[in-house]
Amino acid sequence: MKRSLILLTCILLLISCKNDKSQPNKRILSDSSGNINQLTVVMDNKLWEGEVGEAIRSNFASPVNGLPQDEPLFTLDQMPPKSFTGFVRNSRIFLKVEENKPKGIDFISDEFAKPQKGIVFMGQNNEELVDLINEKSDSIINLLKKTELKEKQRRIGKSLKKDEILEKKFGLKLKFPTAYRYAKEDSSFVWIRKEIPKGNMEILVYEVPIDRIENDSSVVANISKIRDSIGKAEIPGPVEGSYMITEKAYAPYLFETSIDGHFAYETRGTWTVENAFMGGPFVNYAVKDEKNNRFLILEGFVFSPSRAKRDNIFELDAILQSAKLE
Repeated sequence: MKRSLILLTCILLLISCKNDKSQPNKRILSDSSGNINQLTVVMDNKLWEGEVGEAIRSNFASPVNGLPQDEPLFTLDQMPPKSFTGFVRNSRIFLKVEENKPKGIDFISDEFAKPQKGIVFMGQNNEELVDLINEKSDSIINLLKKTELKEKQRRIGKSLKKDEILEKKFGLKLKFPTAYRYAKEDSSFVWIRKEIPKGNMEILVYEVPIDRIENDSSVVANISKIRDSIGKAEIPGPVEGSYMITEKAYAPYLFETSIDGHFAYETRGTWTVENAFMGGPFVNYAVKDEKNNRFLILEGFVFSPSRAKRDNIFELDAILQSAKLE
């Protein structure tokens, strides 16, 4: 009798669990895959070879601002819909283009893998698709770049360098990998370096009074002057009397953004060396810290002659945008 009661209880519990609708079934998703800034484009070959494909290329493979050579925002990998199956669907970011459907956009998150962002452009014909792509590409690019930045920061987080120097000097926490080392430091300036094949990736941290940037003069001109003065004082070139300056032939790009909730000026351009033949791209964030009456300058720059630099700058961006001001 006792065994029968136990068996009956187990059966009732099993039935109760099966009928419990309060816990939805959760799919187990694979990890997404793909190189950073590699964008899978799913569309018919005929569309890709025509004006719709040209709209995709001109927007999503347009040159990155501030690089010395043209490099695309994303590396595009196009395939027809029938090929978008199996492991390929694990792509972290993808675009789909669907013809003969009402004009609009669908956003897909973690559909086939995690993390994953997918965008579906839909239109009745080529004209509608081209108009939609051109109209929405800027916001879509921002969304995809945020996804890639978050993924890069996740990868960086696997091997973080233990650091107290920046916190003691500037009240700053910055997440950067163990591959970086301190090249130079004093009471008001820090230079951090990572060696790469035939070159280097560099991070600079220093501070200036608020009125050095925000005054009656041009903000971008002021930032360039500050960069040049720091370069002359702290960043020597390969020969005596040489030092890093802002490229004079092309004005840097200037944007407004935020770092850790603080307003910041984002400057992108190219650097060169006075009295020497060297150069490369830089990204500079002047973070406004009104509480301490300063701009905290976070800069990354790359020296890698005759090589692509997009992904180097993107790594520096991921590090600089991890900044936390204490």
